[in-house]
Amino acid sequence: MSDRVAILFDIDGTLVDSVYAHVIAWRDALSGVGLTVPLWEIHRRIGMDGSILIDELLQIAGVDDNAPGRSDLADSASSKHKEAYLARGDTLALLPGAREVVRRSKELGFVTVLATSAPEAELALLRDLLDVEEHVDAVTSGEDVDTAKPDATVVKIAIERAGVQPANAIMVGDATWDSIAATKAGARSVAVLTGGISGDALRGAGAKRVFQDSLHLAHDLDATVESLIGRPGRGPS
Repeated sequence: MSDRVAILFDIDGTLVDSVYAHVIAWRDALSGVGLTVPLWEIHRRIGMDGSILIDELLQIAGVDDNAPGRSDLADSASSKHKEAYLARGDTLALLPGAREVVRRSKELGFVTVLATSAPEAELALLRDLLDVEEHVDAVTSGEDVDTAKPDATVVKIAIERAGVQPANAIMVGDATWDSIAATKAGARSVAVLTGGISGDALRGAGAKRVFQDSLHLAHDLDATVESLIGRPGRGPS
């Protein structure tokens, strides 16, 4: 097992401005099955496992757990969300510092991982927009896990693919779910505000440091790693 540091990057809301595209897609998907949920309720759940998310949204919409056809309703809403989100692909944009922070991680000699549970179709869209493949050592996707964050599985897989000890990994995310999953996996958590979640909420979920965006993190990445982990070995940049 290497003593190098690994930086694990969430993508949605951290590197790509996609959180509100997901919010609107869920709003439209729920409307498509005859349900209404306030946007703020959707927003605060973006980034969590999809099955948990839709279950909670159905509860908010007044669909009882034992309601006839509930499972079919959930499947239909999830399918409509995927369609609505992919249809909004041309509205996605990079967040400040998205490429810079990934490039900086690689330049500093850290193992650099895109640690997401996004479905393959969504991930392909995000990776094409990011255009940082030459700086990335490993990638996870929804194909790797049955349950997404706050379950720790995707973070554990990212750490395994990085080939480092959990204590030498830092998860960078925008949602409380990222911080919770990282902590469960034994990794450190760093957060950015670009997902629209407050710094207090992120810290309460386990984030050790909170930055305005990935650009600010890129400028402070070396110092952040030193403060959280120290100076473990580095590979070639």
